[in-house]
Amino acid sequence: MVQAFPVGYKATFLKLNTSFAVMFLRRMDQIQEFFLSSTFGKKITACKNDPIKILKLLDIFAMLENLRVDFNRLFGGPACIEIQTLTRDLIKGVVNGACEVFWELPIQVELQGEVLLLLNGSVPRLVSFITDYCNRLLGDDYKPLLTRVLTIQQSWKEDKYQEELITSQIYCIIKQTGLNLDAWSKAHHDLTLSYLFMMNNHCHLCSLKGTKLGDLMGESWLKAHEQYRDYYMTLFLRESWGKIFNLLSQEGRVLSSPTGGFVGDSVKKRLKSFNEEFDHMYQKQSNWVVPNEDLRLKMCQLAVQAFVPVHRSYLQNYGFQAETDDSPGRHVKYTTQGLETMLSSLFQPKLSKSGTTKQNRFIGKTKDIVTDNFRLTLLAA
Repeated sequence: MVQAFPVGYKATFLKLNTSFAVMFLRRMDQIQEFFLSSTFGKKITACKNDPIKILKLLDIFAMLENLRVDFNRLFGGPACIEIQTLTRDLIKGVVNGACEVFWELPIQVELQGEVLLLLNGSVPRLVSFITDYCNRLLGDDYKPLLTRVLTIQQSWKEDKYQEELITSQIYCIIKQTGLNLDAWSKAHHDLTLSYLFMMNNHCHLCSLKGTKLGDLMGESWLKAHEQYRDYYMTLFLRESWGKIFNLLSQEGRVLSSPTGGFVGDSVKKRLKSFNEEFDHMYQKQSNWVVPNEDLRLKMCQLAVQAFVPVHRSYLQNYGFQAETDDSPGRHVKYTTQGLETMLSSLFQPKLSKSGTTKQNRFIGKTKDIVTDNFRLTLLAA
C-alpha cells in the first residue's frame, strides 16, 4: 500500500518560500489525499484485481507525469533523496499495479462466467460494462497512458514494448466474453428465452460499430454478429409463435360442412386452443426485454404482420360458427385490433422517469413502419 509523505516534508518545502513550492505542495496534497482516501484505499487493498483500479491508477499516473518536469527541477538535488525515493516507489507501485490488473483482465472476465443472471433475455450489465470498459481503455484519454505504463514496465524488464500488447489483451477479453455468453445461454431452461438472450447480445456487439472497440474488432466481426442476431431472431419467432400461428393458419383450418355442427365445434376448439396458447406465451414474454429499440420495433412488426392477417381471415371465415350459442364473445377472446395492441407492446424495458417520452417515440415510430400494411395501436404507458 502506498505510504503517506513524511510528516515534516511540508515544513521543509515551505522554507523555500517560493510560489512554485506552495503550488507544488498543493498538487502533492491532492495526490496524497487521492491515495489515502477510504474508497481508494479499499480498492488498492481489498479489491486487488478490481478492473476499475487500473483507471484510477492511470489517473494517478497522469497526475505524476504532469508534475514530473517541475518535480525534477525542484527536487533533483542530493538534499532531496528522501522525497525522490518516495516518488520513485510511488511511480513503481502505480506502474506495476496498473500492469498487473491489465494482464489479469481476461481471467477476471472468465471468473464472472459463474455469476448467475436475471433471466429476462436482456444484455447483462456485466457485458455492457466490459464493452464500455474496453472502449475507455482504447480511448484517447486512457490508451496513451496505458501505452506509457506498459512501455515503462517493459523497459524495466529490458523488453521492448509492442503495440500488439494492448490489442491482443482486448481480443482475449472479448473472446472470453463470448464464451461467457455461450455458457449463460445454455443455462436458460427455456429454449425460446435462450434464443432471445443470444439475439439481444449479438445485437449489442454489432452495435459497437463506430466505437474504438468496434474499429479494433473489424468489419467482418461486426457483420458476423449482425448475421447471428438475425439468425437467433428467426429461431425465436419460429419457436415461440410458430405453434400458435399454425392453429389458425391455412393448414389448420377446418373444411366447411353442410350441417355446420362439426365445423362449429372444431372452430370452438381451435379458438380455445389459440386463446390458451396465446395467453401463456404473452404472459411469459411480457417479462422479457429487447433493449435495442430498432430491433424491438422490427420484432413487433414481424409478429403483427404474421398474426394479424391470419387472425382476421380466420374470424371472417369461421368466427360466426363459434358464436351460435348464447355466449357471444366466449370463444372469440381477441379482436384483431386487440391482438395488434398486445403484440406491439411486447419486450419493453422497465420505464424510468423518462420512460414515458421514450415510449411515445417508440409508438410513433412503430406506427410509421406498419402504416402501409395495416393500422396499429399500441398500449399507452
